[in-house]
Amino acid sequence: MHSKKITIQIMNPGSLEDDCLVLGEMLIKQLKIPTDHPLQLSFGSFQQQIKVISLSKLNGIRISQGLAKSMGLLTRTALRMIYRPQSSTIQFGPIIGVLISQDYPDTPDRPFGPITLFCQELANACQRKGIFVYFFTPSHIGSSSAKVTGWVYGDGWKQTELPAANVFYNRLTSRKLENKPSVQHFMKEVKSLYGSHFFNEKFLDKTEVFDALGRDASLSGYLPESHLFRNYAMLKSMCSRHPIVFLKPIKGSLGKGIIRISRLEGGAYQTLTAQVGGTQKQNYTSLAKLFSALSGKMKTTRYQIQQGLQLMVMDRRPVDFRALVQKNQFGKWSVTSIVARIAGNQHFVSNLARGGSLRTLKDTISRSTLPVKIKSKMSFRLKKAALEIAKGIDAQIPAHFGELGIDLAVDQHGRIWLLEVNSKPSKNDNTPLGGSKIRPSVKQVIGYSRFLSGF
Repeated sequence: MHSKKITIQIMNPGSLEDDCLVLGEMLIKQLKIPTDHPLQLSFGSFQQQIKVISLSKLNGIRISQGLAKSMGLLTRTALRMIYRPQSSTIQFGPIIGVLISQDYPDTPDRPFGPITLFCQELANACQRKGIFVYFFTPSHIGSSSAKVTGWVYGDGWKQTELPAANVFYNRLTSRKLENKPSVQHFMKEVKSLYGSHFFNEKFLDKTEVFDALGRDASLSGYLPESHLFRNYAMLKSMCSRHPIVFLKPIKGSLGKGIIRISRLEGGAYQTLTAQVGGTQKQNYTSLAKLFSALSGKMKTTRYQIQQGLQLMVMDRRPVDFRALVQKNQFGKWSVTSIVARIAGNQHFVSNLARGGSLRTLKDTISRSTLPVKIKSKMSFRLKKAALEIAKGIDAQIPAHFGELGIDLAVDQHGRIWLLEVNSKPSKNDNTPLGGSKIRPSVKQVIGYSRFLSGF
């Protein structure tokens, strides 16, 4: 069943009853909408019984100011519309609710800080498609899941009361916020009461990802040896098998706190720790002394211990790749983009937050030291790996994901390895293209939301 994009005209006070909907004759015929008995109007969690009034030469829809206010609609709104005869329901939508960590009401031009440009791009793209989108934080969630206070974009950003959405897109960047009882309760309620969909509903941690993917034999070739770091025996065992190992905080992001351990001559070891200002280097005469120094950190941070890899290099700097994999308008995983990330001068990790830089996939592969034969197929192989890993996450982890950032590495022999999977890939660095262009990553969010909501 196809939805139709319609312009909503909000009438002056007193000129139309709140339980009336004025539709053009042509639209009524196209969608086979009955006018001889009351129907149900649905907009997210908002429901109201209405009477349909036919008007011969009307292109859009007319509603009262009172009804528009109850629905949270602004003037000059275009929405998609479906008539569902089984339930005698006229459905407007879809509504997408984007859950974000923080807003800044005192800076109305930049109410969402570094992700404001992304939010505005999504809002503009939704307006063109007849989709209603709003943005809200955990502090906007009230006692009733039927309504939230959210930000909408019209002539600038405005806050208003809105119905629960058909589809929620979780962009929370804090585990603490995501685990708040009010947020967890809200997620559960909107799914059970209104049939809402909630995608990217949880953070992933490194142990969970590697354990889950390890259950799929077809993916084992992408996985470096990796375990939840528990004790000295495990450190000794890993260091005996691999000249370099990494300790990664299982709930870490942006490369923060990663420790690289390498064997030196004569039984000594060296650690490099990723910090804000650069890399801290420390040498130890024995592995036991190194473990003793780590044991303090282990009391507050849980680590994944992982086999170190000899990464391909460009301009003598290690390179890895970030694939953005998203579900599309058919509900299927597809690779939206892959970029190369080059480690900064003073760092061994490639994150932008640690001084790394982005390059195109094509340029990086062509300038790398890989053999020519391997270069020719590398782009295809990276896409294939990213898709297989995304499908593996879906199959093995019981949560709803619509978007994943998958970090891949290529070693000096051309073998592809998984570094980590991120269910909240950053939107800070993705500056819009400018002008009227909407990036493919934003189009995919809209396409998948339409798929989920049936619009």
